[in-house]
Amino acid sequence: MQDAVTTPPDEYEAIILPIFEVGRSFKRWATALGCVVLWAAFAWVWQVSHGLGMTGLGRPIYWGLYITNFVFFIGVSHAGTLISAILRLVGAEWRRPITRMAEFITVLVLFFGVGNVLLDLGRPDRALFIALHPHLRSPLLWDVSSISVYLTASTFYLWLPLIPDIARLRDYTARMGGWRHTIYTKLAIGWTGTPEHKHRLERIIGVMAIVVIPIAVSVHTVVSWVFAMTIQPMWHSTIFGPYFVVGAIFSGIAAIIIAMAIVRRAYGLEKFLKPIHFNNLGLLMLVMCCLWFYFTFAEYLTTWYAHEPNEIAVFDAKFFGRFSPYFWMMVVTCFVVPFTILANNRTRTIKWTVIASISVSIGMWLERFAIVVPTLSNPRAPIHTFSYHPSWVEWSLMAGCFAAFTLLYMSFTKLFPVISIWELEDEAAAAMAPVPHAEVRRPLVPTEG
Repeated sequence: MQDAVTTPPDEYEAIILPIFEVGRSFKRWATALGCVVLWAAFAWVWQVSHGLGMTGLGRPIYWGLYITNFVFFIGVSHAGTLISAILRLVGAEWRRPITRMAEFITVLVLFFGVGNVLLDLGRPDRALFIALHPHLRSPLLWDVSSISVYLTASTFYLWLPLIPDIARLRDYTARMGGWRHTIYTKLAIGWTGTPEHKHRLERIIGVMAIVVIPIAVSVHTVVSWVFAMTIQPMWHSTIFGPYFVVGAIFSGIAAIIIAMAIVRRAYGLEKFLKPIHFNNLGLLMLVMCCLWFYFTFAEYLTTWYAHEPNEIAVFDAKFFGRFSPYFWMMVVTCFVVPFTILANNRTRTIKWTVIASISVSIGMWLERFAIVVPTLSNPRAPIHTFSYHPSWVEWSLMAGCFAAFTLLYMSFTKLFPVISIWELEDEAAAAMAPVPHAEVRRPLVPTEG
């Protein structure tokens, strides 16, 4: 006998009902995004049939927009699993309504991060060489291995907290039947909501929260080693590991805030996604903003002070040369704007926190571009004169990646609750539980005589 009810409680209808409602606005957005994805598919077919010459890539700039997007997407993947796991372990109860949205971001963007590497290869079949002819000393093999483990752990970590809510949807669709009920029944794996089931689930989630943190940290550290293990100017740096991890968490928090604001507005979830959630995430982003500025300052200060000729050429190109607009825009959007907004209690509102998050997302993409392209444009042996400008193919595929991500995220909201209902129920039950009276003890009074 299943314990879950067949109708949603009134207080959670706002979370469940949008799953079964597809309005005109959703259809319009889905159609527009689908058109962008189809155009990107055409651009990819064009690139495969005509070769990488259709891009702006060439000697010595073999990495451009695709690798910039790869590093950006892998960084955003820290949005869910890492942040959710840390907040869960430290007992931050305010995290309950936001963890699922963040965890799905993690799983989804990993696919697009890997996809951009395949785009950069030109021929997707070359990816098989990593499995067929692995080179254990290659950071690229380390990268593939760490991302594969991270994707597996993140998917498992997303699915586990979903099980109770999937079971609720299974029972809710029992009378309807259809493909939804079939999917929910398989994914619920016989969940009945008994205390024993809950105890096992919470225990497994706790273990996964501990396991996934070092995996997440290792992923972006290994991504940084793809750059740092070379001798390219301004890449061969021991600070790249923590620098990339900090930037990943920074951009991940910004992605969560933007997703929260969109979901909150689109589905009317103001009751669950409250100003306190935006305020707390804004404070976390403020901390990461200061850490990002510290690492950036340390990186460029040491380069300037050493004045090594090859590295100072890249330094000058970023500060005063062709790439200076990208660099200074990065500084403004990653530090000046978010710090000004988030350091002030009056401006740390939902609206301004979202504006700061959009600024950070733009700035962190520019940071990845400023890392990749200027260095390759100023190699240690400048035997080629080449100026990189992304082609329409690269811009089209980039737009297609962002459109496909948005479309899949929208689809997720039409299959599963974007807010963890069972965790909200547990929180409400704990708040209403009677507090046992403490045992009254007589004070020890010295007796006379």
